[in-house]
Amino acid sequence: MRTIQDAMRHLERISVYLEVKGENPFKINAFRKAASILEASDADFMAIEDFTAMKGIGKGTAAVLEEYRQTGTSTALTELEQEVPEGLIALLKIPGLGGKKLAKLHEVGVIDADSFAEKLADGTVEAMPGFGKKTVEKYVKALETFETRPERLPYGVMRKVVAELNQTLASFDEVIRFEVGGSFRRAEETCKDLDFILSTNEPERIKEQLLELSLIDEVIAAGSTKVSLVLKRDVHYIAVDFRIVDDAAYASTLHHFTGSKDHNVRMRQLAKERGESISEYGVETENGLVQPKTEEELFARYDLPFIAPELRAGRQEFEQDLSKLLIEQDIQADVHMHTTWSDGTLSVEELVDACAARGYTWMAITDHSKYMKFVNGLTEERLRAQRVEIEAARAKHPEMTILCGVEMDILPDGSLDYEDDFLQEMDYVIASIHSKFDQSEEEIMQRLENACRNPYVSLIAHPTGRIIGRREGYAVNVDRLIELAAETGTALEMNANPARFDLTASSLAKAKAAGVKILINTDTHRPEMLEDMKLGVLHARKAYLEASDVINTWSAEEALAFFGRKRLGVD
Repeated sequence: MRTIQDAMRHLERISVYLEVKGENPFKINAFRKAASILEASDADFMAIEDFTAMKGIGKGTAAVLEEYRQTGTSTALTELEQEVPEGLIALLKIPGLGGKKLAKLHEVGVIDADSFAEKLADGTVEAMPGFGKKTVEKYVKALETFETRPERLPYGVMRKVVAELNQTLASFDEVIRFEVGGSFRRAEETCKDLDFILSTNEPERIKEQLLELSLIDEVIAAGSTKVSLVLKRDVHYIAVDFRIVDDAAYASTLHHFTGSKDHNVRMRQLAKERGESISEYGVETENGLVQPKTEEELFARYDLPFIAPELRAGRQEFEQDLSKLLIEQDIQADVHMHTTWSDGTLSVEELVDACAARGYTWMAITDHSKYMKFVNGLTEERLRAQRVEIEAARAKHPEMTILCGVEMDILPDGSLDYEDDFLQEMDYVIASIHSKFDQSEEEIMQRLENACRNPYVSLIAHPTGRIIGRREGYAVNVDRLIELAAETGTALEMNANPARFDLTASSLAKAKAAGVKILINTDTHRPEMLEDMKLGVLHARKAYLEASDVINTWSAEEALAFFGRKRLGVD
């Protein structure tokens, strides 16, 4: 039986092959859009009568889906696999190498790691437009460890695997309860492996079912209390430990395999002070083993409030007033989102409807600016034309404040993509860097300073430019950026996309200390990305941010007043 997730992976694989082959971007986006539409659907894949009835899926893509449903593969993918070398696809694991660059490399004879190394060595790559000496040096270094599996994988990669495993484990009748623990449950940027805790009365049956998982690449161990597997999903190998326990030990085991080493040490110290000891099995007392039914019970035993998983770092969680921290329900808005006017998959109306459904009281439409031609960035004329649709959405949703915004590029020479005379027409302006990541720290910081000092720029978005596991970002001095933001009254973004997670918890804490206000945004391009808001909140909580520190917990009136003070030059 094939699932929605199986079909999505099939479409995504086709889109990757098409991109590497250098196919028409519209054709590539058709498959990616279809994958997004499927992801947003709660339908049974095998029961969908007509794929074309799903808005956004055309006849060609529907035919591929139907063939995949019937056969488990498709002619489209089979032909692409014959045309594009698998060794070339594998190079996507190298940071900074996307489909478009691979297509260019394929034109000069790159088909695998060995041929890539040859073309790097003989100067071919350096001479190609869009590469250069510094880029070549990065690729040479990356190739040195290319064949080794990364020690840690980005949260976004792990999230897909966890979602699939959650669905599978929920179908096991013999499982009483289960939860993923470890660094994933703490919402860390990267995870070394996955730890699942399962309670059951039939451990042998659970073991048998786990050994039948479709993604297994290697079985490391298979016992009645622990099954250790290596799963292969796309190009990634993921180590997963399934710890099988009696339900009485479930809460203690989950706590033990969630907290960091330092958190667990601190908990054991608290227990020792009372003549007790804590382990994954429970609490050992002078009267015998006590097994809390829930983690809440365990914390309460030591006069502690429930410490949420993302806070279990072993540092501040035992001293801070956790009741004051930001929670997802505080969020009133998302103000970095893209529509079909640039490179989003939702229309203005659809995006506004989606935000209204989430209970937001205000929001902003922020499509890309004209410099970003390859994603259909908007000229001044098109931004003015877009306002017609925004006005229609305002009429439909009078309960919501909808800002006319734009994500404006900070150009390589430090100038901004629009003149001030136009920017003053906008309700809200984001400034971002999307180009020339190889500039020096001095050049990057001059670009960011120019943006911060512009009176119409309200926010610096994804301020490091990093994509976790793929590129390090540009040479930003975060401490200096925080100083500039504080001086100019410019907000900084906590980008909730798990591939970005700008800013880190330590940087957010520094921003808070400096009085800099934060905006948590999803940078939504597809409807499912709206759900990333909860991840952004988790990361903000790691920095012990409160609602007052985060602008999109405020009312629209309060936020606009804050943006307006900078425009007017008021402290």
